[in-house]
Amino acid sequence: MIASFGGGSAPAQVAKRVPKAAASGDSILVIENIEVVYQHTVQVLRGLSLSVPSGQIVALLGSNGAGKTTTLKAISNLLPLEVGQLRAGTIRYLGERIDATAPHLLARHGIAHVREGRHVFEDLTVEENLIVAGNALNGRSEKPDLAMIYEYFPRLKDRRTQRSGYLSGGEQQMLAIGRALIGLPKLMLLDEPSLGLAPLVVQDIFKIVARINREQGVAMLLVEQNAMAALDIAHYGYIMEGGKIVIDGTTAKLAQDADVQRFYLGYSEGEGELASFRNVKHYKRRKRWLS
Repeated sequence: MIASFGGGSAPAQVAKRVPKAAASGDSILVIENIEVVYQHTVQVLRGLSLSVPSGQIVALLGSNGAGKTTTLKAISNLLPLEVGQLRAGTIRYLGERIDATAPHLLARHGIAHVREGRHVFEDLTVEENLIVAGNALNGRSEKPDLAMIYEYFPRLKDRRTQRSGYLSGGEQQMLAIGRALIGLPKLMLLDEPSLGLAPLVVQDIFKIVARINREQGVAMLLVEQNAMAALDIAHYGYIMEGGKIVIDGTTAKLAQDADVQRFYLGYSEGEGELASFRNVKHYKRRKRWLS
């Protein structure tokens, strides 16, 4: 258990269904019935609940606009930067409420957020980016381990003196993950790590992510549009629609679910017909999932 995070009043609880996985006693992260509003009017999350077991990868899937990125921002408390607010529900990390904890304190306590778009410091070299990220270790006895990062990402070692703005998209994504890892997190939030990357690069990055999870024991909440790649490395998965969870289960279960196969994995429904998420009416999907 870590010291109490503290810091402000928490939103009121809302009595709604919580997936069974959220009640797991060994979960490093538990989200219960959270509601998020932007600009005081636009509701994005509607009673969302999920959990991340210690040492496991959990995939959070859904179409554009479902609320996946907002979920990660709620966890790392970045919502105020976009006039967003957690109106209800609770977020617990290692058993402690973190609803009102500053992002830099969350990073020091072991939550690393790899945001969509990489957000590397383009004018700094690769190694300078990693050294700056090591500030998350302030107050701890550990020191930044550059050798560990270069072992996972040899291409970063080759380019350690190069300015980050001149890296390829895949190399920048590796650097973003490396910056998160150098702070020795207990939980990593990964937002669309495959975005804009070639398939072979995505394959390499996902292999490294799985290896980091396996060797370092870092729990991960992985937001992805590439459902097949995400389910391939995750242990458990949630699918969002309209700001709430519509289906969850082990990745083996989800991979065999007819709706998941049709709407997210692109399996055809008949000869010559390729299933498309956009071609299916919203109410039909919800009726089948919630029946």
